[in-house]
Amino acid sequence: MRLAVLSIMTLALLAACAAPVTKDETAGLDYGPRPVRWKEEITSYLAVRLTDPKAAIIEFRTEPQQMYQRAVAMRPMHFGWAACVWVNDKNSAGAFQGFYPMVVFIRNEKIVQVNGGPDDFGIGAQYARSQCEQLGAPFKQ
Repeated sequence: MRLAVLSIMTLALLAACAAPVTKDETAGLDYGPRPVRWKEEITSYLAVRLTDPKAAIIEFRTEPQQMYQRAVAMRPMHFGWAACVWVNDKNSAGAFQGFYPMVVFIRNEKIVQVNGGPDDFGIGAQYARSQCEQLGAPFKQ
């Protein structure tokens, strides 16, 4: 029963994210300038969160693009320049775990939101998959 309720909530949240964003929702937002040092910022963010940051494989799958994320029950509204990144880190036994997607929102050269990162569990992974697809880098595994 609990699993069914959780599944329904997850599907409802994803459906809310999939609806097209209206101009009213994004009117007046200041995305700031396109980030210049975005790869360095993401690499720095991951360096303190990965098990083995020197051995990890980090693939920057898209250039930053303006993206808006609606507020839903589990996530607040976010906007910024979003990039899709695929990460393959080692586990504590020293073996690679396999790639996972993450989406990083940057505004004014600072990370303001991460979906699907190493310290983001649950719904964040689903957001990352959906948003990577919107950004042009669908994650299929």
